[in-house]
Amino acid sequence: MKTLKTLIKASLLTATIGAFSVSAHANLIVNGGFEQPNFNGTTWTWTPSTNVDGWDGSNIELWKSGFNGVTSFGGSNQHAELNAHPYSGQPFNIFQTFSTTVGQSYDVTFAYRARANNSEEFNFGVDGLISEYINDHTTAGWSVYSTSFIANDTNATIRFTSVNPLTQTVGNFIDDVSVVSSPTQVAEPATLALLGLGLAGLGFSRRRMKNA
Repeated sequence: MKTLKTLIKASLLTATIGAFSVSAHANLIVNGGFEQPNFNGTTWTWTPSTNVDGWDGSNIELWKSGFNGVTSFGGSNQHAELNAHPYSGQPFNIFQTFSTTVGQSYDVTFAYRARANNSEEFNFGVDGLISEYINDHTTAGWSVYSTSFIANDTNATIRFTSVNPLTQTVGNFIDDVSVVSSPTQVAEPATLALLGLGLAGLGFSRRRMKNA
């Protein structure tokens, strides 16, 4: 016969796994490496964002790895240029919306690089949660940006908007965009109550757990 202590232990383990489970780390961004469409040729092309899987907004330039001496990040075959052909007279803006879970923490990473000069700059945002100017570009190689956010809705939108150059068609390479759920998520109140009951019943000392 199972004792009360055994039952509490089992309940505590189940609650802990449910509240602080390790995610599968699947990328929620579609075509984050701008590998599709895989265009013929060894240089570059431009296309409306509707032709680039997952992305919306302005036109996007797709560059083949190695063209003009720029190797795509992480060994991929293509990367994107935010300031795309042709001249539009408006800032360039591309974005993607994906499903989220309220209270869940998400990790964001992407690679960026200057095309023409180290003064290039764009704004990266998660609508309503993050807005940051990325202005440490270099033509010498790729840099990697990382941040995290806690979802407050059932979907979120990441967005890249040109700043410098604002409207001209040369600048701001982007590659390997990724959003994954963090290994831990915020526990629900009912789960916290169950954890507290289990710990009290077993006489465990309290430990501080940091939620992302």
